Amino acid sequence: QVQLVESGGGLVPPGGSLRLSCAASGFILDYYTIGWFRQAPGKEREGVSCISSSDGSTYYTDSVKGRFTISRDNAKNTVYLQMNSLKPEDTAVYYCAAGARGLCRRGGNYYGMEYWGKGTLVTVSS
Repeated sequence: QVQLVESGGGLVPPGGSLRLSCAASGFILDYYTIGWFRQAPGKEREGVSCISSSDGSTYYTDSVKGRFTISRDNAKNTVYLQMNSLKPEDTAVYYCAAGARGLCRRGGNYYGMEYWGKGTLVTVSS
């Protein structure tokens, strides 16, 4: 069964850090482009970060550049999103998604995602 499961969300004060995990089962993540998305209350979903299957290139939306890092651990079939210097505006449900023909483009535009996780909540608050 194909599945993506996010974990690592929680409550963190401003300036804190979290590492989100996206664990895959039923397929090999290394062959897929992976995107992290988020949706804050009352807002549309937005692309946060993306890692390409073709060459490992990474992309970040402007608001998280220099603070967030996406990475893969192929041995664990898992993709991570390290989030540092968190701000209250980072509060959202974070989703990972995978696409065999997925495309990462600048500006948080990530296309072709086939599989989606159910999300993990990140709350940044004092």
